[in-house]
Amino acid sequence: METNTENLELNQDELIIQQQRQIEKEICDTTPFVSELQDLSVLDNEYSDDPIYSSKLKYLKSKYKSIKKTRPDGNCFFRAFAYAYLEYLVKNKDDYEPFRQLSEESKDRLIKLGFPQFTLEDFHDTFMTVIQQVAPNDNEEETLKELHRLFNDQGHSDYVVVYLRLITSGQLQEGADFYQNFIDGNCTMEEFRHQEVEPMYKESDHIHIIALCTALNVGVRVEYMDRGEAEGGQVTSHEFPDGLKPKVYLLYRPGHYDILYPN
Repeated sequence: METNTENLELNQDELIIQQQRQIEKEICDTTPFVSELQDLSVLDNEYSDDPIYSSKLKYLKSKYKSIKKTRPDGNCFFRAFAYAYLEYLVKNKDDYEPFRQLSEESKDRLIKLGFPQFTLEDFHDTFMTVIQQVAPNDNEEETLKELHRLFNDQGHSDYVVVYLRLITSGQLQEGADFYQNFIDGNCTMEEFRHQEVEPMYKESDHIHIIALCTALNVGVRVEYMDRGEAEGGQVTSHEFPDGLKPKVYLLYRPGHYDILYPN
């Protein structure tokens, strides 16, 4: 009897795994890593029957005109951040070279922190290739198209995400005394880095955002669109890290980040 029960539980587990894989396949087949630019009104239908979200969307439209959606795969913050900042750099050449230099030197910094060189090499090389491919030039339109193509190519896009996760992990290691305050429970910083930051498909929270933006010296504003009460249907905004002017604008809805474009 126990064997039959165990077999039934095993079959149910396998069924759940198969269903999850089917859902993931459908997302992959129908959702690009980063969408084309869309008017913010594309969200209207999602919230037509929800007065709280409709009110907040109205407020959001007063500040932003467009959105690019990202695939909801747990990597959305890193992918959205990287795409949006590189898109900014294509149009702002004065900021490009300092970022390229910082990115070039980041591998040696991570090696000094104890990250194995053989692990970093390929990810860093691809990261630098993407950065070099979007260097500002006279043909901005074609460069932006190339950026979009690279971020919708899994090989390039995922390698960028992996490398940003490693940079984030390195920053958390360097500033462990500070960042430990953001970790709940008895989880050590090393455990958190290895379990919640470095693996692909792990969702991001404040600690990931602060660490990455600090490491790269890039300001980001996140608009938090949730069910929290706010005066006049306003959306709560947070800027990371303190003191840096935002150059990346992201929309957060529970469990997911997309890219916003101000009016």
